[in-house]
Amino acid sequence: MGKVLSKDIRNVCLLGHSADGKTSVAEAMLYLTKGTDRLGNPTDKNTVCDYDSEELKRGFSLSAAVAPVNYKGTKINIIDTPGYLDFSGEVSQALRVAGSAMIIVNAKAGVEVGTEIAWRNVTEGDVPRAFFVNKCDDPEARFDHVFDELREMFGHTVCPIVIPLTEGGKVVGLVDLLDMKAVGFGKGCETKTIDIPADNADRIESYRNILLETVAETSEELLDKYFGGEEISREEIVAAVHSGVLSGAVAPVLCGSATNLCGISLLMDIIVDTMPSPLHKKAETVVDEDGNTSEVAISESGSPSIFVFKTVADQFGKISFFKVMSGELKSGMDMKNLTTGQTEKFAHIYTICGKKQTEVDELSTGDIGVTTKLANTNTNDTLTAGGLDKSYKKIVYPESFYQRAIISTGKGEEDKISQGIAKLIEEDPTLKYENNPETKQMLISGQGDIHLDVVISRLKSRFGVTVELAQPRVAYRETIRGRSDVQGKHKKQSGGHGQYGDVKIKFSPGEEEGLTFEVSVVGGTVPKNFHPAVEKGLLEAMQKGVLAGYPVVYLRANLYDGSYHDVDSSEMAFKIAASLAYKEGLAKANPVLLEPVASVKVYAPSDMIGDIMSAFTKRRGRVMGMTPTERKGEQVLEAEAPMAEMSDFSIQLRAITQGRGYYTMKFERYEDVPANVAEKIIAEAKANAEEE
Repeated sequence: MGKVLSKDIRNVCLLGHSADGKTSVAEAMLYLTKGTDRLGNPTDKNTVCDYDSEELKRGFSLSAAVAPVNYKGTKINIIDTPGYLDFSGEVSQALRVAGSAMIIVNAKAGVEVGTEIAWRNVTEGDVPRAFFVNKCDDPEARFDHVFDELREMFGHTVCPIVIPLTEGGKVVGLVDLLDMKAVGFGKGCETKTIDIPADNADRIESYRNILLETVAETSEELLDKYFGGEEISREEIVAAVHSGVLSGAVAPVLCGSATNLCGISLLMDIIVDTMPSPLHKKAETVVDEDGNTSEVAISESGSPSIFVFKTVADQFGKISFFKVMSGELKSGMDMKNLTTGQTEKFAHIYTICGKKQTEVDELSTGDIGVTTKLANTNTNDTLTAGGLDKSYKKIVYPESFYQRAIISTGKGEEDKISQGIAKLIEEDPTLKYENNPETKQMLISGQGDIHLDVVISRLKSRFGVTVELAQPRVAYRETIRGRSDVQGKHKKQSGGHGQYGDVKIKFSPGEEEGLTFEVSVVGGTVPKNFHPAVEKGLLEAMQKGVLAGYPVVYLRANLYDGSYHDVDSSEMAFKIAASLAYKEGLAKANPVLLEPVASVKVYAPSDMIGDIMSAFTKRRGRVMGMTPTERKGEQVLEAEAPMAEMSDFSIQLRAITQGRGYYTMKFERYEDVPANVAEKIIAEAKANAEEE
């Protein structure tokens, strides 16, 4: 289709639990609008939105995909998102540019964790929303139960628009409560009007009353009509649903079956009639360099500006997905990236349907497009042709705490691995990567085990490197709890000048993290010019402790005596003498192993806090307290735990809470390792040292 005006655009994000049929709904919308000539099925691995090789291999969506459809003169940009919790970053991207959300619910399973999380996301993001109860053709479908569950869980803003028509316990049609007309159920039957069986009258009337009651509460005028027994016209209901959706006062519920193409046209009608165009949002939030926010007006005729919300990167380059935030973007434009300060040329712009790109000359405000070869542009960047000096509000991604070490199975591939991961991080900002010089490991953090498994597979398929994942090593420390008084003497004679250095040092716990070096030498027994060498010798020796070879912290050393030789003494001799004193002194001063401890905040439903507390106890953690949050029925549990025990906590928390819980974690301090645990760590460190 040619240029589409902003008023005729709907950006709709499909949300919901995994396997509830989001991709199938997108496929049905495409098929009915001639966007594709065959109805794909995720099981057959032939859908438009699941095209990545990893998606085809695994059988579920891994990333957000854009698929525009043209329906009744309106362009609906469908954004199909993954339901699996490991890929929640993709949902964050989609919600940032969507004008509304359609939450897909399984007619058999009902409200699941993914449904709850989707509702939480749209509520906190103030995104207009509706529900589509899918798979109504399932023999075990139970729409009435699911609808009651939705209202109980999410409140009386939930109201019916399309309900199934049943006869003998079987779905035979769909009833549009706006028109009070029924259509057949099954492929090709949606356009066929059918009579409503008499035994459905009371049930339909009950749902119709819920609809009227909900829309009546959107205005005083309709409320007076409703209580006065006056009829509310279809036009008034549609207008009320539209205004209610925009304000969040109404969350329509529709139903059908994507695989049978039932209810899909009615779904698109609701999207066109009630969901907002990009012009509904009068302004966008922008952020200056100091983090201060303000609003900037959205204008179709203003200076063009875009927001890059997604990047797909491989060895050949990258594709940048963007939304036109204001003005009109035309092919050939030069735009300045407000993040990097670089100017990028938009030689070609495209719309995208799955993986198929279609070149266009221009895109209106609110439309979604892609471009290639933006060398200095990444996800979350704002580009403008002038008139805008602040960046649009960035996507906030969930933090990743599930950490694993990357082990290369080939020699000399570390650089290729780092380059490949850097490309994948451009595509997926929820990934974190570091090359830890202390543990000598490449570390990667993700949302969960499936997330990292996909990363490893993509490293192999896209960049030709094969790696394995392992438990990350912990950056332990050592210190002393006692005191010692020792002598370190280095004397060597091998012809000519010899080597002589002699120091007496008192070691004790220090108050600062590094070395506190003191000198109380009297009488010049150790000349001043050798004092720095003694300190340097100690600092170098502190890189390895006497227990397991970990760096030493919080050490005080007092050089109080020693001796020297006029000819044979040197800086090197005193450095060696200091290191000898260090080894003996620390061994006599009650050395202990320290481990990093993290402060953790876990957000979870109140009835699951007990199991989470038990999980912390098993991980040698301490619960500090808990308080209710602003969310109903949720508490935040504050605790501290050794970081060595927390690398896979995200997996356990997801199992305990079925995905409802999440947490934040940050390093707090180092603490003594319990003796029984320290013994194992020391033995393992010595074994590793022998192998190396």
